[in-house]
Amino acid sequence: MAHTRTPRVGLGVWALIVALIALVVLTFLPTPYVIQRPGPVYDTLGTAAGEDGEDVPLIAIDGAETFETGGSLNLLTVQVVGNRERTPSWFELALAWMDSSRAVVPIDAVFPEGVTSEDRDERNAALMVDSQHEATAAALNELGYDTGAEVTVVEALEDSPAAGELEENDVITEIDGTKVTSAAELRAAIQAAEGDAVELTVLRDGDQQIGVEITPELDTTDGVDTWLIGVTLTTQYDFPIDVTIQLDNVGGPSAGMMFALGIVDELTPGEMTGGNDIAGTGTIDAAGTVGPIGGIRQKLYGAVDAGADYFLAPSSNCDEVVGHVPDGLQVISTSTLEESLDALEVIANGGDVDALPTCTASAA
Repeated sequence: MAHTRTPRVGLGVWALIVALIALVVLTFLPTPYVIQRPGPVYDTLGTAAGEDGEDVPLIAIDGAETFETGGSLNLLTVQVVGNRERTPSWFELALAWMDSSRAVVPIDAVFPEGVTSEDRDERNAALMVDSQHEATAAALNELGYDTGAEVTVVEALEDSPAAGELEENDVITEIDGTKVTSAAELRAAIQAAEGDAVELTVLRDGDQQIGVEITPELDTTDGVDTWLIGVTLTTQYDFPIDVTIQLDNVGGPSAGMMFALGIVDELTPGEMTGGNDIAGTGTIDAAGTVGPIGGIRQKLYGAVDAGADYFLAPSSNCDEVVGHVPDGLQVISTSTLEESLDALEVIANGGDVDALPTCTASAA
């Protein structure tokens, strides 16, 4: 006797077929997102692979006495899954949305329109080099060395207040009579002037000292007001000792603070970590100011995966930290290299770590 398929069964089969077709389409349909996930972790007190593949010290110092270290000072990285050439599938995004260690972000936030993967890699590599220089300067300044800083003009932008006033390779030595020792100091002085004209003392062609008066213009981006004179700057240093940081295939400025801590640890007696495994992140400038970074939630999970018990987080990232700290990790907020060193001293000596500043809802 023949069996007839009921309408309900037929409808179910067609629904399943449609669902499978939709799944296949979504698997291959381009998406406007990429995924951020925890990346490799590197111990600034340890080793990293050199150009020939052999392990070399991540931080090597020549020209000064160095000391044995212990524990670890781990810098964290974030990996990006996808790019404009190949975006994650909707299925991959769904899995990432359910994983607290990952983040789904608009592709424009990571790969702006017109910026290729190669462009991004080159920019991040340049930021990493600058970060290493600033970290070295911050560490040596903290230890009392003279770093011979010179703030040099890379470019005066067209139609900006600096156009026609400043030239490429001009060295800015003073602003309103105060010595300039870093680009960060110069920018801070410009902000403090609140739109009033500033007097810059400039060394041109190596021996010609001139005075330049520039009136900054107000720029408002994402609701933030900034006074700008329209120059691209770089800070060049004459370090009294040689510090080499060996870390290939990692870009961006977010490792700066951990580089600085590793340099200080190698140049000072004793184990600055007290043998503990400590992770952290944050940009840094020569003055020791710790700045915000991206992907901090992924870095928190990367720290746990690396076995760290403590995490040094920029205070300016606290709003992204609150409510997202993995179990077993204690977060300490910091805004300067000095604060980070003070925190390490408390940890190393077995002090009251709970009394150290942390990220709270009120602070965020």
